[in-house]
Amino acid sequence: MTQQPDFSKGLLPVILQDSTTKQVLMLGYMDKAAYDKTIADQIVCFYSRSKERLWVKGETSGHTQEVVSMHLDCDQDTLLIEVKPNGPTCHTGSQSCFNTTVPFYVQNLAETIVDSLNSTKNNSYTKYLLAEGLEKITKKFGEEAFEVVIGSMKQDKNEVTNETADLLYHLFVLLQALDIDFASVEQVLAERHKKSNNFKGERSDIDNW
Repeated sequence: MTQQPDFSKGLLPVILQDSTTKQVLMLGYMDKAAYDKTIADQIVCFYSRSKERLWVKGETSGHTQEVVSMHLDCDQDTLLIEVKPNGPTCHTGSQSCFNTTVPFYVQNLAETIVDSLNSTKNNSYTKYLLAEGLEKITKKFGEEAFEVVIGSMKQDKNEVTNETADLLYHLFVLLQALDIDFASVEQVLAERHKKSNNFKGERSDIDNW
């Protein structure tokens, strides 16, 4: 972020948003000192209107907010900060002060797989697949892909929907087995999307979409 906030109107409203789930977490305020401290520490610091002092979010609970990115609005008088929250954001224990539902996003699958892998459950299907290794995992992935094809040929939307969910699950198990972070896949998709938007001629390959 190259532009600087406009503090001439008073305290700067600051919206915190989870960088991964995009859930809106809270609204706070900054003065110039709080903003400078946030920039320096990369941990969100507000100006507390009730305490009349700088206030690092999570200074008591430990639920700090790590800065991922910062975006000013068009008037430079409101700030959006994408954060990595280290625990619930709201003092009530809720993830969001607005009590919104955490939206499902595809990387939840990666988190679920890691949680299953680290669990003490002996009947975990995820642990079973990873223990069996790549041959078993790729076989299951291929089977699920074929199930999507079968459902598609029957034009059974419900079957295709369910089999696609199974396919995505097994894809994420495969990525876990290969130690591939889905963020790297997202990066490739983003690069291809950018190329597609900039491409003016006839599409000739998958990179141009």
